[in-house]
Amino acid sequence: MSPPKLLEQYRERLRVKHYSLRTEDAYLHWVRRFIYFHGKRHPREMGGPEVEAFLSHLATEGRVAPSTQNQALAALLFLYREVLQKRLPCMDGMVRAKRPARVPVVLTEGEVRALLGQLDGTRWLATSLLYATGMRLLEGLRLRVKDVDFERREITVRDGKGGRDRRTMLPERLLEPLRTHLERVKFCTSATSARVSETCTCHSRSRASIPTRAGAGPGSTYSLLAAARPIRSTASFAVIIWTKR
Repeated sequence: MSPPKLLEQYRERLRVKHYSLRTEDAYLHWVRRFIYFHGKRHPREMGGPEVEAFLSHLATEGRVAPSTQNQALAALLFLYREVLQKRLPCMDGMVRAKRPARVPVVLTEGEVRALLGQLDGTRWLATSLLYATGMRLLEGLRLRVKDVDFERREITVRDGKGGRDRRTMLPERLLEPLRTHLERVKFCTSATSARVSETCTCHSRSRASIPTRAGAGPGSTYSLLAAARPIRSTASFAVIIWTKR
């Protein structure tokens, strides 16, 4: 059995270290670019000078942002330290991408009210939760019912940035809108489960009596579910559903 390829080893090591899937994709992208930049040479044959040349190229020719260059550097450091078990020398000669001075843009309270005033329904609720709790977009979209504590007025964010859990406040103004949303989702879930059960029962009772198509092989009967709208498993409703009604 041949040993796993370099990128497969790299991906496996990232997952052992519990890096997020987004970080995994980004790091693999930079390793591939590094290899192609040096004519598909194996990274084991290269070292500090090659890494320094690649990162300097990103800053001078690619004109990338400092955060992008730092991400590429982190990806290559992980490759050499965790996968190839090789330490890189200090790269003092690397051209650093310059960080321009920017004034941060912060919305005033009036601007936030105006923005939220343009939303309604589920979109208003989801956006209000993100603004009031400080959750990131994916954290809000992955929010589960069991992580909302109405009594303590807090939300538990699972597997956030860096794989860490944390708690954040649940604003009092959003208590009733969130309860109403959960009741509606619960009602939709019950109705969906009932339709699935009824459809499956009808299908099992009438399957034997449905004629086969002309020229069809054994068992290829018309299905009552064939024209039915696809329904997701009820297990997926453990996540708060943010689809617009």
